[in-house]
Amino acid sequence: MYNFRWTNLLALLFILMIFSSFKQVSAPLNQGTWRGVFKLPANEIPFMFEIKSKGSDSISVFLINGADRFPIRHVSYRNDSITIPVDLYDTVLKAKVSGNTMQGRLFKLNTAKPDSGVPFNAVCGKLPRFAESTVSPSVSLQGTWDMVIGTGEDAEKTVGIFEQKGSILTGSILTTTGDYRFFEGVVRGKNFELSAFGGSTPYLLKGDFSSNDAFSGEFVTPRKTIKIEGKRNPNAALPDAYKVSYLKEGYSTIAFSFPNLDGKMVSLADQAYKGKVVIVTILGSWCPNCLDENKFLSGWYKENRSRGVEIIGLGFERKNDFESAKKTLGSLKARLGIEYEILFAGQSGTESASKALPQLNGISSFPTTIFIDKKGNVRKVHSGFSGPATGKFFEEFKTEFNQLIDELVNEK
Repeated sequence: MYNFRWTNLLALLFILMIFSSFKQVSAPLNQGTWRGVFKLPANEIPFMFEIKSKGSDSISVFLINGADRFPIRHVSYRNDSITIPVDLYDTVLKAKVSGNTMQGRLFKLNTAKPDSGVPFNAVCGKLPRFAESTVSPSVSLQGTWDMVIGTGEDAEKTVGIFEQKGSILTGSILTTTGDYRFFEGVVRGKNFELSAFGGSTPYLLKGDFSSNDAFSGEFVTPRKTIKIEGKRNPNAALPDAYKVSYLKEGYSTIAFSFPNLDGKMVSLADQAYKGKVVIVTILGSWCPNCLDENKFLSGWYKENRSRGVEIIGLGFERKNDFESAKKTLGSLKARLGIEYEILFAGQSGTESASKALPQLNGISSFPTTIFIDKKGNVRKVHSGFSGPATGKFFEEFKTEFNQLIDELVNEK
């Protein structure tokens, strides 16, 4: 009798193990395009992404905004739960998957208080970002606009640049510290909507035209809704980005010494930089515009370093901790294929960056780019960065950048 009970117990445990193993098997993850919607109390912010998979251990997600496809690696899918970490921006999408739908939240990590997250739903399929409408556009957002975001003392003057093909809209908003990267949306009659989600914060821009050359509306994020106004202006532009930060009186150069990602101290006085044109970029791995600038600089450096030009990145990270910065800045460096030095210069914030370079009147934006000639003298300081989403402004920056470097390189 004893042996019989023992045998039955083993059989029961074996059956339970088999049942448990079947229970842990995830349903196949649908590949292709997904349309997600962040659910806010008074608004919905749509976003698009694509899933590619070679099994549960090899999944990639691409966030789609206009022409931009932002790749995310290290995606995990277990027990019908998907985790999509955006390491650069310290955010993560977590959701439960059921067939061709998912439901979850966007969380910000490393916050002072635990983040409750922004809820979202998503559906797999070839769906439009914004619902299609039978109402044809009666206005055009094509071109450049003087835009004001906010009211009163909090009002910020910006520049909008948009491209419209039929009812489809793409574009961006430029500020004195950078741009909002890639927006995508639609025009219906006299109304328009655009959204963007590149892994950090979801944005929604919507408005109504009062005339062909003026609109008003709202700029929406999960935290707040701000009034906006726009007036068409073919010559819309921001203040001169080369006049925001500059050397204090009595200084002709800058000096610093910070560790690279191997812990070795690096300074402008090192032999590697003597007699060369040096570009110093103030950056943070958390900063979308810094990502765009260093993507440009990384490719440019590979083609031009032989001309006697060096680049140094000064990274200011969320945590004032070398090991943490080594990980975040290392991730940025690997993602963009950066071959120049990235140094850890301190904690994120314009105040911290200003203290690190006391020879300047201050650092007001990330990124800020400093151009140094062969003698070690600072020749120009550029605040902010207008990336690929800004069209002609990005092209203008590249032209000015190359002209300045040509000038400095050709000096004897």
